[in-house]
Amino acid sequence: MTSPKITCLTIVVLALSNVAGAQPPVRTTEVSRTDAARSVTLSLTEYNRLMDLASRPPQGPSLAPVGAVLSSADLRVRIDRETAHGVFNLAGDVLRPGINRVPLVAGATLIEGSASGRPLPLSADGAMHVALLPGPGPFALTLEWGAPLLFAPGRASFRLPVPPSGTARATIDLPGDQADVHVSAGLITRRSAANGRTTIDVTLRPGTATDVWWSMRDSAPVAAAREVRTLADVMTLVTLDDADVRMAALVDVTVVQGEPRTIELRLPPGYELTGISGSTLESSDQREGGVMLTLGDPAARRHQFLVSLERPHESGSFTLDTGFVSLPESQRERGEIAIEGVGTLELTANGRGAGATGEDPSTGNMHRTDVRELNTALQSLARLPILSAFRYQRTAAAPAALTMDVKRFADAGVLAAVADRAVATTLVTSEGRVLTEIALQVQNRAQPFLKVALPAGATIVSVEVAGETAKPMTGADGTRVPLLRPGFRPNGSYRVAFVYLHAGTPFLRKGDMQMTLPKMDIPVGIVEWELFVPERYSVRATDGNVIDRAAFPAAIEAIGSESYGMGVGTGSATGSYRPGRGMGGGDVGGVSGGSSGNITVMGYGGLPGQIRGRATDATAAAVPGVTVTFNVGSFRHAAVTGADGTYLLSGLPSGVATITAQLAGFRTQSHSFNFDQTSKQVDFVMSVSAVEETVTVSGESPASQKKSQDSLRVLAPSQNVINLQRRAAGVLPVRVDVPRAGVSHQFVKPLVLDQEMVVSLRYKRR
Repeated sequence: MTSPKITCLTIVVLALSNVAGAQPPVRTTEVSRTDAARSVTLSLTEYNRLMDLASRPPQGPSLAPVGAVLSSADLRVRIDRETAHGVFNLAGDVLRPGINRVPLVAGATLIEGSASGRPLPLSADGAMHVALLPGPGPFALTLEWGAPLLFAPGRASFRLPVPPSGTARATIDLPGDQADVHVSAGLITRRSAANGRTTIDVTLRPGTATDVWWSMRDSAPVAAAREVRTLADVMTLVTLDDADVRMAALVDVTVVQGEPRTIELRLPPGYELTGISGSTLESSDQREGGVMLTLGDPAARRHQFLVSLERPHESGSFTLDTGFVSLPESQRERGEIAIEGVGTLELTANGRGAGATGEDPSTGNMHRTDVRELNTALQSLARLPILSAFRYQRTAAAPAALTMDVKRFADAGVLAAVADRAVATTLVTSEGRVLTEIALQVQNRAQPFLKVALPAGATIVSVEVAGETAKPMTGADGTRVPLLRPGFRPNGSYRVAFVYLHAGTPFLRKGDMQMTLPKMDIPVGIVEWELFVPERYSVRATDGNVIDRAAFPAAIEAIGSESYGMGVGTGSATGSYRPGRGMGGGDVGGVSGGSSGNITVMGYGGLPGQIRGRATDATAAAVPGVTVTFNVGSFRHAAVTGADGTYLLSGLPSGVATITAQLAGFRTQSHSFNFDQTSKQVDFVMSVSAVEETVTVSGESPASQKKSQDSLRVLAPSQNVINLQRRAAGVLPVRVDVPRAGVSHQFVKPLVLDQEMVVSLRYKRR
């Protein structure tokens, strides 16, 4: 068998022979020199080892044996009264990348931890507190620690936890000049005493909790305790409620001498203590006639407490003899008293022995004072108007006391909500179905709902509150329409509207029918009702409790101009109005408010939040179908002018407003102004845009033209009808085939309160 070494050498020799045959001959000395420089002879074992080393993957950088190390710990501990409080300053390095768990201290009560001024993320691993720190990089931590002291005869001690760091040092500050301090695991390297305290430096054993104890060998005489002297100011608020008397006393104690551990408060007889609080109050112990307060910091020079008391009294009028919170051990006590009452009442308050003529001045020294001169802290406690105020300085012979005669008056009911105006629009179809919209201009203090008694079989299909949709509710005694909605805080009047559908009775060739509006449980200044019936029926009112606007224009004028000032105006049955005049033509408008080009802004006697006006062409003829848009911020409200060119916008918010008039074939008119809820009249003069148009002119006799205008005035609906027809066609969640042409009949009724509006009609098919 041929050895592998011989085989390899044979291959090398053959390869060299082939190369030599292909090249020109060289000298022997040159060939020997080249072979010696370029040829290497390896054994098969060495060749395989080199191949294994070449095929091994490259090794990455080596990882640290541990994630982090805690190099040093510096502990500073101070002993005060019954606790040991310390701060641990720890330093170290995170060796591995990413978030690493760093053990800090075991068996410790940590109050707070921070790293570079930021909260330190901590977790508990059994008894060990572990920090989660990013790496690699150095870190510095601060831990706040506390522990209770253990007391035994002749000595006190506590257990100090030690972090598992490379080195651990501690500085311990103890009370006493001659404290003999010992540690169970560690070495005391320095000891000093100054200002009545002992300080030691200790090198500790890392990771091992150390017991620290000491005993006192002070043989110096103990100084006698100094007498406690205090000054007190008592600010008292007395609240006279419907069924009880509440007293809140703000007690301010100033320590002049000594360190009081307890303070005694004397409570007025007849009262029950309901609460006591204070920043330096440790505990309270109620005793007969008073309460004993234990202070948590006797060395503090000022203490404040808030004491709450209450006692019942007879309902209605009553007489009350009351004392006040006092401090019997105080060297000087001054006080102020403020009296407030719930509801409507008459108060007569007299201090006992207030220094009146003929009285013994030793019986008291309480003086009446102006409520504006009371202490600001006492004024801040009051939640109601202060009725009376007193100032006093207590003496041992005459403690502060008051006699109060309280006469209470029964409360009278007030209106929580009122509607200045209501506009009702009713559409009657040939099938007898009735669609009615009622829009109210409401002023509301706190009434959440409007109770509505709908006709039998009627259903509400839509509700709006101040321009936003709302949901009605049904109760046992009627339907509730919300006057408020979540997040809405009304400021002034606002619009509430609801639409309801009633099946009704189909029309015959002729007959009678009765139309009603529902009862509403808030007063309405005036209700305007427009009834729109199909044009193929002639209808006339025969009975009811409403006023026909066309039959009694003088009465409507008086109501509009004198009582309400609503700019609704007289004229045709379509609800047209005369610019510059109030309801029925009362001269309540017409005040010029400025103009801008083809736009005239004037005042008129309407409701707050209303804008109305008229669109005309250059010849002063009415322009119907003009879209008038009102914008304030994100609020947008639009109306379309009727056959007489008029429009009405209600329930508008205040702000910098822009009003725009648009109609195809005419130039767009726009005007901006500051709308402050004052009713305005904005008229537009529409000018033809610069486009080519074809106009067909046809002749008509004056008599025929007058007849056509009269017919238009009778048949054309008002803007309210047009708006309701549009809503029924595209917005309301019901389908109603409302008539597009018909006759409007208008009625009004002033001062409506929980009353139905009824009108009886007689109809006949044309």
